[in-house]
Amino acid sequence: MTPPVSAPSGRLLPLLLGTGALLVLGGVALFWLASAQNQPQTEGAVPVTVTATACEPMAIEVPAGPTRFLIRNASDRPVEWEILNGVMVVAERENIAPGFSSVLSERLKPGVYDITCGLLSNPRGKLTVLATAESAAETAAPPLRELIGPLSERKVQLMKAAGKFARATQALEQAIAAGDLAAAKTAWMRAAAEWAGLGTVAPQAADLQNRIAPQAAWLAGREADHAFTGLHRIEYGLFARASLDGLAPVAAALTGDATAFQARVKALDGTPAGIAGDAARYARTLADAIAAENLAPYAGEDHALLAAALDTLDRARAVLDPLLSAADPAQAVRVKTRLAAAHAAAAAVPLDRQATADALNAAAEALAGINATLGLEP
Repeated sequence: MTPPVSAPSGRLLPLLLGTGALLVLGGVALFWLASAQNQPQTEGAVPVTVTATACEPMAIEVPAGPTRFLIRNASDRPVEWEILNGVMVVAERENIAPGFSSVLSERLKPGVYDITCGLLSNPRGKLTVLATAESAAETAAPPLRELIGPLSERKVQLMKAAGKFARATQALEQAIAAGDLAAAKTAWMRAAAEWAGLGTVAPQAADLQNRIAPQAAWLAGREADHAFTGLHRIEYGLFARASLDGLAPVAAALTGDATAFQARVKALDGTPAGIAGDAARYARTLADAIAAENLAPYAGEDHALLAAALDTLDRARAVLDPLLSAADPAQAVRVKTRLAAAHAAAAAVPLDRQATADALNAAAEALAGINATLGLEP
C-alpha cells in the first residue's frame, strides 16, 4: 500500500516559498538579460523617426566616418530608410515594421545626401556629412593597384548579369503579349531571378530600381498606386490575380527600364571598396526582405530568388578571395563558411525565415570586414 503523502512542515514551507520566489526572479532576470542582448546597440546612434509623411528631423548633420543611425518607424506600414547620393543608394534599411526600430551603420564620406522618409512619394530630407582631418587623409590615399584586377572582373560579371536581365524581361514581355499565362509565369521567375542577381549594383541606379521593383507597401495607394510598376506589379497580376489584364504596357516599360539599367551598369565606375561593401549591404537587405516576406510576396518563390542573390554574393567574395587569403587566411575561410551557411539556410524546405535572416546577417558581417583587412578603410 502506498504511504500517504504528507504536507510540508511549517518550518519547511517558508523555505520552499522563498526558493520558488528566487527561481521566478532568476527566470525574470535571465529573460531580461536575453532580451537586452537582442536589442540593437543604440548608444551614440543618431535618432531618426519616420512618420507617415516625413522624417523627424528632416535635416541631419554628422561628421565624416563611421556613423550609426537609429531609425524608428512611427507610421502604420513597413518603411525603408535610404541615404542617397543622387540616384545611388549609399546605405539603406528596409522593411522596418510599424512601431519598431532598426540600426544602420555606415562609413560616410563628406557631402550632402538625400534621405528617404517612408513612402516613395514623401518629401526627402537632407543629410550633411562634414569633412574631418581623417576623411581628408583618406581621400588623399592612393588606390591599391592590387585591386584593379578584381574590380575589372567584378564589372564584367555585373555587365553580363545586366544583359541577362534585359533579355529575360524581353522574354517576359513576349509571353504576356502572346496571352500565355503559364509561359509568362515561367518568364517572370527567370526575370526576377536575374534581377535578384543584380542586388549589389541596383542601388546605384535608384531611380530605375524604384521603377523596376517597387514594393506596394512603399506606395501610398499600395497595389492600386500608379507607381506600382515593374516586376512586382507583373507578379501581382500573374500570381495573385492569375490574369494578364493590363500587364502588356507594364511589361513593355519594364523592358525599357531593364535596357536603361544595362547601359547604366556599363557606364558605372566602381570602387575597390564597393565590391565587399555592396555585397555586405545587399546581404543585410536580403535578411530584412526574407524576414518580412517581401522577396516574392505574391509568387512565393523565395528559394529561387535567394539562390540567385547568394550566387552574386559568392562571386563578389570570389574575386577578392586571393587577396583576402593572402592577407588573412582565417578571415577568408570565415567569409566563405558564412556564405555557405546562408546558402544552406536558404535552401532548406520549409524555409525557416528567421534562421535564413540570421545566416544572411552573419554573412553580411563577415563581408563587411573585408575592406578593413585589405586596407580600404582605417
